[in-house]
Amino acid sequence: MDLRQIRYFVAVASERNFTRAAERLNIAQPPLSRQIQLLEDELGVTLILRNSRPLRLTDAGRLFYEQALQILGRVEQMSDATRRMGRNQNRVISIGFVPSTLYGGLPSLVRKLRQHESGLDIKLIEMLSMQQIHALKEGRIDIGFGRLHHSDPNVTGIVLREERLVVAIPVADPLASLDLPLPVAALAGKTLIVYPKEPRPSYADHVLQLLHGHDVRPAAVEEVSELQTALGLVAAEVGICVIPSSARLLRADIRYRVLEGARATSPVVLSHRASDTSPYIALVKRLIEEMYAESPPWLTLEHNLSVRSDMADTDIPE
Repeated sequence: MDLRQIRYFVAVASERNFTRAAERLNIAQPPLSRQIQLLEDELGVTLILRNSRPLRLTDAGRLFYEQALQILGRVEQMSDATRRMGRNQNRVISIGFVPSTLYGGLPSLVRKLRQHESGLDIKLIEMLSMQQIHALKEGRIDIGFGRLHHSDPNVTGIVLREERLVVAIPVADPLASLDLPLPVAALAGKTLIVYPKEPRPSYADHVLQLLHGHDVRPAAVEEVSELQTALGLVAAEVGICVIPSSARLLRADIRYRVLEGARATSPVVLSHRASDTSPYIALVKRLIEEMYAESPPWLTLEHNLSVRSDMADTDIPE
């Protein structure tokens, strides 16, 4: 087994088609099929079920695919780190984030990180919560800040806080006339704007599951790509939108009401590779503890139902 075979298998597993994988790799299909067959012969197991369209992976194939992504990611990371070291360039940490974390603690954390490690190159990459899990395993990012629980054994997740959810409401809507907490049942029959539109599952599904759990049915659901677009549609009186509390600072031409209930929250989850022993992971956790001890405005009970007091590794609930 060599890296070439691993790359070939990842291409086929990703494309679910030998022809497209061969085009992606810029090789002919017969040698690609031959290399995959040699890989299966060496392992002594079938990785790909070829009689289905699209191709499907066996259980062994799915396991090999997950491990192969990690191997290729680490090889790329190792190569990049070696080149940078040889050129006397700075160390790098890549942080994936969902946009709504920009209205909470992420900017403060990055400033603290720059102050403590002035030679550290910090790369911020916007990506959705589930994309972060794949990016961590592939080595494309080192840390992720997302809003979905996950149960991947290869990724450690720490719930930093449970942020309250608020409803963004057009000024002319009768629901906007009060400032009291809003029962979830009050959203029944309303046009609900959710984001992001894709990929799924995402924060949109988190909101829809909350309504479903209260047996609440909106009149219609409008899907948009971004939070800013959703709030723009609220201002245009298209419908209402459920957002994390810290994001209510985005627009002043709409009204916001906190949703009632212990389940009306959105977690902020710090994720990193379970096997990663980088000192920067420990530093980030320590800086988060320091930042939380300062009790910034976005960390108050007005915006959060619960806040984690320490950053010790723990499995997050599904």
